[in-house]
Amino acid sequence: MKAICWHGKKDMRVENVPDPKLLNGHDAIVRITSTAICGSDLHIYNGFNPAMQPGDIMGHEFMGEVVEVGKNVQKLKVGDRVVVPFPIACGGCLSCMRNLFSCCENSNPNAAMAEELWGHSPSGIFGYSHLLGGYPGGQAEYVRVPYADVGPMKVPDGMDDEQVLFLTDILPTGYMGAEACDIQPGDTVAVWGCGPVGQFAIKSAFLLGAERVIAIDRFPYRLRMAQEKSGAEVLNYAETDVFEALKEMTGGRGPDSVIDAVGLESHGVGFAGAYDRTKQALMLETDRTSALRQAIMACRNGGTVSIVGVYAGFVDKFPMGSLMNRALTIKTGQTPVHKYMRPLLERIQKGEIDPTFIITHRMPLNDGPNGYAIFNDKQDDCMKVVLKA
Repeated sequence: MKAICWHGKKDMRVENVPDPKLLNGHDAIVRITSTAICGSDLHIYNGFNPAMQPGDIMGHEFMGEVVEVGKNVQKLKVGDRVVVPFPIACGGCLSCMRNLFSCCENSNPNAAMAEELWGHSPSGIFGYSHLLGGYPGGQAEYVRVPYADVGPMKVPDGMDDEQVLFLTDILPTGYMGAEACDIQPGDTVAVWGCGPVGQFAIKSAFLLGAERVIAIDRFPYRLRMAQEKSGAEVLNYAETDVFEALKEMTGGRGPDSVIDAVGLESHGVGFAGAYDRTKQALMLETDRTSALRQAIMACRNGGTVSIVGVYAGFVDKFPMGSLMNRALTIKTGQTPVHKYMRPLLERIQKGEIDPTFIITHRMPLNDGPNGYAIFNDKQDDCMKVVLKA
């Protein structure tokens, strides 16, 4: 089959690789009909994720048709259309029983590697580094799906791929980011990063009752989408002192909650931005945190800092004193997508949200490497690339 394979920094190739096979009675094989390039895929593309190996198959946002099932699979049959969550979860461990599917205790075969870096291991993830299991991803023609009775959700008749594809990751992630804010009537929420997850966080914050959402980015087309599609107020951090602007917009108090939808490749300005870039280049820190530091400092006293942007390792100049002295709450985590898929599907069916608004580019799987370059370099006002296998 054809698949998009990683071969190093900014080196993605479409290659012919062996078709996946059932390895366990609880597996299913899915023929991919639609897949997407995620912002966290760009962290791999840009060389920031450890434990990648040449030839690794990319992709954790995918859906398709079941073509084979293991002997122990009970909930799926050949021919079912399914959408597959990016975390791989067993469904039976303590974390899964508590709906923390992204912290599954059984799905990462390389848990010891993760424990060295993070203390404990989260779940395995499709199409990510060997730190998280090294599972082949879904930017391919076929994929093996472990724990097939736990993860995949059947797609209702009459719904097309693009309506449900983002249930795999970015819609639940954006929604979780807003849900973590415990939004109350009249609240103001500020969102750093207007990429796909940020757009869904903005949309979800309004859906959950925010009175105002302030979107922060430096690319005009992203800010325009946040304003036109969701009604957000916008700030361009390359042109504005965001901290002072947020104080002025909130009567000096600051936003009630802040959401970091940026993650480890944050592009700061001034001394802080240069500091992060230098330390990362010298391998004295792994993640750039300009957006997170700014969000923490801007949040009102007693507010909530919601972090859904991906971080990999260690950061510097973390404002712990601001968190402690001002009674801020941090909520974060890889999204336990299984928990959110059906409730968000129902919101889509009711017309409360149409996830397709973020799609700007559609192309065949063979053009995937070009899609990575376009998305990474913000060419042609690229917001989201969907690939058809």
